[in-house]
Amino acid sequence: MEPVNVTGDSESFTSNAWLAIGEENVLVDAGSADADATVEEIRRHVDDLAAVALTHQHGDHVGSLTEVLDEFSCRLYAYGDHPRLDVDLMDGGTLKIGDEECTVVHTPGHADDHVSFVGDTRVYTGDVCVYSDEAYSDGSYGRTDMPGQSREDLIDSLRVLLRELPASVDEMYPGHGPSYRGDVHEVVERALERAERREPKYS
Repeated sequence: MEPVNVTGDSESFTSNAWLAIGEENVLVDAGSADADATVEEIRRHVDDLAAVALTHQHGDHVGSLTEVLDEFSCRLYAYGDHPRLDVDLMDGGTLKIGDEECTVVHTPGHADDHVSFVGDTRVYTGDVCVYSDEAYSDGSYGRTDMPGQSREDLIDSLRVLLRELPASVDEMYPGHGPSYRGDVHEVVERALERAERREPKYS
């Protein structure tokens, strides 16, 4: 079953929160939309949630996290410290998301604790790479103009992500904007090319 974005109808700024349904019902990021609405939307699809797996801990990705964890009594997977942490994700480790075993790939630049989850058919890219945003429509990357962010690290992360993507991956679920089906490698390559220009993303 295709992952469901449970924050897709939000009118406030939020990340996507992808609900992967399967052997392990896992929410990738919790978003910052109305927490009650997010919980209700998850309940429309599943009765239980095994875990929330964070791509990173920026506020728009974790604003509803406490309410989701409390409602479902589920585990929290994250890279780095968090007061509710159950499983500390490690670069190269694995976790089950829905029915697919995914590899954790550390992809800093937009955030030091940023990771992507790479499976055989799907990749959850968080903000390291998105398909469409206000800057580019077919391959973009997370902003790096805020304190603690690094364009150079993000460029390296996009290169690593390209190396780690199996040829079979044809679905991308990013932290913002629409999901994508097709040649994911080409999307990441376009994002890398644009990031390497080192031009301001937003003028």
